[in-house]
Amino acid sequence: MHAGVQSNMNEQHDSDAALIRAARAAQTAAIASGDFDAVASFWTEDITVRRALGQPVSGVAEALAALMPDSDVPLVYQREAVSVEVSTHWPLAFEEGCWSGHPGSAQAAPVIGGRYAAQWAKQDGRWLIRAEVFVALTGASPGNQPDQ
Repeated sequence: MHAGVQSNMNEQHDSDAALIRAARAAQTAAIASGDFDAVASFWTEDITVRRALGQPVSGVAEALAALMPDSDVPLVYQREAVSVEVSTHWPLAFEEGCWSGHPGSAQAAPVIGGRYAAQWAKQDGRWLIRAEVFVALTGASPGNQPDQ
C-alpha cells in the first residue's frame, strides 16, 4: 500500500476514534443531566446490553428503562472510554472503558462500578452503539446493589 494512502487511512481511523470518544462523552453527559432522548440517540434501534450483574436488555425501550430512575435516589451512570479501535475493513469499532454508578448525581461518590465493552457501527455517516457489556467489579454484594 502506498505510504500516502496508509497515512490517510490512519488519519481517518484517528478521526473516527475521536468521534466515538466524543459521542461517548456526550452520551455520558446526557445520562448525568437526565436527557434520556439524547442518551437513546447514540444507540442503534437494535441495541443489546448485558447489564452489570448479568441481566440482558434488548432494544431502545428496554435500554432506556434500565437507565430510568426507579427510586428517590437514582443511580447516575458514568462511562469513560479507555481505548477505541476502529476496524480497517468494516464500519465497526470496539471501545472499552470504566463505568460507575453514583447515587443522585454524577458528583456523588460511586457505589458500584466496573468495566465495559461496546461495539460501535457507523450508520449514515454517524457512529452509534450497537452492543454493550457491563461487568460489575466494585461495590457491595450483588444482592444489595441495583443493576446497570
